Amino acid sequence: MISKTMQDAINEQMKNELFSSYLYLSMAAYFADEGWDGMAAWMHKQADEEKEHGMKFFNYLVEREGRVELKAIDKPKHSWESPLDAFREALEHEKFITAKIHELYEKATEEKDSATRIFLEWYVDEQVEEEASVSKIVQMLERIDGHMSGMYMLDSQLAKR
Repeated sequence: MISKTMQDAINEQMKNELFSSYLYLSMAAYFADEGWDGMAAWMHKQADEEKEHGMKFFNYLVEREGRVELKAIDKPKHSWESPLDAFREALEHEKFITAKIHELYEKATEEKDSATRIFLEWYVDEQVEEEASVSKIVQMLERIDGHMSGMYMLDSQLAKR
């Protein structure tokens, strides 16, 4: 059985993961509206992945006989200045999620909750990948510097995810 403190923290992180899905879905809609179908597809897949992350927390709480409490999800932003602006925000959001995962890991360590600590190791590894993939896109967009031929090439590449 999981402690009440850890249960509450995991419920909060589940909300964070589901907000991530909602944010990336909003970004997908923005990209679709702007005609960047590849970027929209990339963000749509990212939204699906974040929903899966939230559901992993949901299922973990159930397995540990914890109580799942679905919390209200804030309305995400719906427009950005540019694709670069949106991906920079996505990178900052991934850094926020990484910090929250590390806080959860520390809490599990303090509580001597080895099962939760081991469970969270997957998320620690996953966040390294998440930050790296978004960071690479930000770097490419910075190099492209708004040049349309580069933007179209990147959009086409992101559609292949």
